[in-house]
Amino acid sequence: MISFSIQPNTTKSPSATTSAAATHTSLLTHHHSHQLSFSSSTPHHHHHHSSRRRHRLRVRAIDAAQPYDYEAHLVNRFSQSAKLKIAVLGFGNFGQFLAKAFVRQGHTVYAHSRSNYHSIAQSVGAAFFPDLHDLCEQHPDVILICTSIISTETVLKALPLQRLRRNTLFVDVLSVKEFPKNIFLQVLPSHFDILCTHPMFGPESGKNSWQNLPFVFDKVRIGNEDSRVSRVETFLDIFKKEGCTMVEMTCAEHDKYAAGSQFITHTMGRILEKLQLESTPINTKGYETLLNLVENTASDSFDLYYGLFMYNKNAMEQLERLDLAFEALKKELFGHLHEVLRKQLFGKSEEGGLRRPMLAKLPKNGNGTPLLPSQSETLRNTNN
Repeated sequence: MISFSIQPNTTKSPSATTSAAATHTSLLTHHHSHQLSFSSSTPHHHHHHSSRRRHRLRVRAIDAAQPYDYEAHLVNRFSQSAKLKIAVLGFGNFGQFLAKAFVRQGHTVYAHSRSNYHSIAQSVGAAFFPDLHDLCEQHPDVILICTSIISTETVLKALPLQRLRRNTLFVDVLSVKEFPKNIFLQVLPSHFDILCTHPMFGPESGKNSWQNLPFVFDKVRIGNEDSRVSRVETFLDIFKKEGCTMVEMTCAEHDKYAAGSQFITHTMGRILEKLQLESTPINTKGYETLLNLVENTASDSFDLYYGLFMYNKNAMEQLERLDLAFEALKKELFGHLHEVLRKQLFGKSEEGGLRRPMLAKLPKNGNGTPLLPSQSETLRNTNN
């Protein structure tokens, strides 16, 4: 700030000097203004007006430090308003994997788990709370359920909901969706928001990048207030910024698709793990794919795989179809072998009279979904 003082080039009276000093001091106190300030002192009128006094301009530079940079303060306040306090319940392998991304984007992360992960939480920039009451008293914006599927209900019912803000957002990242949705709706009072999500990747498949990896979500119950709508979008933006392909669909749709893709994938990975496949000096690209499949699925806990089977009503049908397909494939192999043996035994005498059995494909219903034998038999009876 710069202050200009216009003073007479004459000797001032004590009262004039005091008045000028007071005026100058008053200008110094207006440190919030960036305008130029002018300070003028006028001497008392004397009885002799014959001589005009000459005034000179004196410039004084005042380096008055501001309490804070207001623009920087506004930017910082806006930045903080766009950040979330996220409580991760279940700080195992997958919880830690997600927490690193949350912290990387500037969000505050609180962690809780049955095991003591205090040092790991500290290493990724999160705060670990062994007690759920202490965690809830931090009033997180988001409660993220990252436990195993089979322990979800127990953990949710153990939460001291009365210690949370009444509009807290509850999110899950489980591999099945209808099950946690129903648990949320049963246990949580109506004033809590619910967002069901499923990152279609894990610590292995997403260890290098989340670019173009699917992220499924269903806004089950979100309040109408702007702040609550904005909070959901802020949480989803975490995955958008990491490059995920955002897919919005209902929980029922997710479970239908997941049973035919994720459950089958994990099942094949578990089967191949039982074979104890090993890398060879002459790996083909296809074999490398199988080894990667084992690595990406077998590294997950068996509880996760069991949850995919137990809590997705479509999984049993897929398992039965897989078993039928394997039996049909064996039948085709053995039938072909039987034909070769008959030719060796009887020569060309039966040539043309045999038809090699082929792998029978399961019939489909009107929606294009393959039917199980019991369903196809019912369909034939209905048509007759």
